[in-house]
Amino acid sequence: MPELTARVARASNPAGTTAMWVRDCLDGLWQDEDLATWYPSPGFSPARLATASLLQFLLHLSVRQAGEAVRCRIDFKYALAMELDDPGFHHRLLSDFRERLGEDDRADALLSLALARLRSARLFIERGRQRTDSTHVWSAARDLTRLEMVLETVRAAPEEAAVLAPEVLDGLVVQDWASRYGRPVRLPAQPSCPAGRLGDAGQDSRRLLERLAAIGPLGARADVRRRILVQNFLVDSANRMRPRRPADGVPKGGRRLASPYYADARRVIRGNTRWAGYLVHVTETCDDESVNLITNIATTGPVRDTQALPGIHTRLGRRGLLPVEHLNDGYLSVEQLQDSHSVFGIDLVGPVEARGAWQKKAATGFARDDFTIDFDARTVTCPAGEATPPAPGAPHPPWPPTPHAKTHLQQVLTAIAINLQQLATHSRTPSPRRIDTFQQDLDWECLINGGSVDHGDAK
Repeated sequence: MPELTARVARASNPAGTTAMWVRDCLDGLWQDEDLATWYPSPGFSPARLATASLLQFLLHLSVRQAGEAVRCRIDFKYALAMELDDPGFHHRLLSDFRERLGEDDRADALLSLALARLRSARLFIERGRQRTDSTHVWSAARDLTRLEMVLETVRAAPEEAAVLAPEVLDGLVVQDWASRYGRPVRLPAQPSCPAGRLGDAGQDSRRLLERLAAIGPLGARADVRRRILVQNFLVDSANRMRPRRPADGVPKGGRRLASPYYADARRVIRGNTRWAGYLVHVTETCDDESVNLITNIATTGPVRDTQALPGIHTRLGRRGLLPVEHLNDGYLSVEQLQDSHSVFGIDLVGPVEARGAWQKKAATGFARDDFTIDFDARTVTCPAGEATPPAPGAPHPPWPPTPHAKTHLQQVLTAIAINLQQLATHSRTPSPRRIDTFQQDLDWECLINGGSVDHGDAK
């Protein structure tokens, strides 16, 4: 009967070939024991919920469609090892399970379990070659102008205070306040009196900050909104709150908050692409004789590709998937080349940053090339032959935090789905893949989820 079910599923739905391959060749990616502490609900298999979530991303289904597919589709029942008359489970269980996966470090642990299963099936080449590149991820927050950002911040800050410390609002939220901040901010392209409204918002924000400071910290969101107000206003010599000007030191790039609801979303510029959100660094194998498989996902803020390398190597080391060569298109430093080789046994391949010291351009004095650096002994020898004392070893940067757990989980599920689709479609034969395949899958999620891959509760 199981063989007949598999043949019927393949014939009726060619798109379910990947789900069939997972059951036939791997006998599933997870066991209930692996995920029992994540979802300790009696009567429901966490391994089935994880597989159903993966199939949802693989086939670009909504949560409701995935729940209906578990109930009706033969290929889903076969992949989840369910009987044909099994009624399945309510689709809300998938949403609840995804919420649990977004906590702590469970998304990366889920990827590690899937990669360990593929490794045990000898689908990885040990100590091969890998490459890392990054792409953009938009946050679910609406893009705000400076005036909209300030007005929305002043409007939203009392909401958290009203729950934790309602006495803050006594004498503050009056009729004028309600008329200015009584509803979410939506301004036209050319709002009326922008300078005056920005100045009034500065005075209101000062009164609000004084009241919040008097009762102590209220929470993470209140602190984010306080930082936004500090980035946009300062107290002048007349003891008035006025908007910051470029001469006052306006934060730029990765330091400037982009939304009062997402603390880690930043405005990023890469060439001609501008967005407010995050970066996702994708690492995959790239050996000629094997299928390209994604081995690591790092969802970070706007950091350079080379800054994410120590954390990526640490994760790959824990999974036992360190490569011999690691290709990277970011500008590498000599220190990174040496540290990667001595600590992880990895040869980094990529462009080395140019040394544009003025001494070298003017051909006068000494430049960095004139000094001899012994990285093993941690000493530097000057042109006169004098060596410095050995420097203490510097610790490696910690793993970059994931700015938004839900966003990172979606990248992980997308990566696992791509791996399975690659293996099911091409088996072990070489399959050169377009460099933007991962971005295309993310774009599919954007279309399904209303223009954003982030399922957060954007305001």
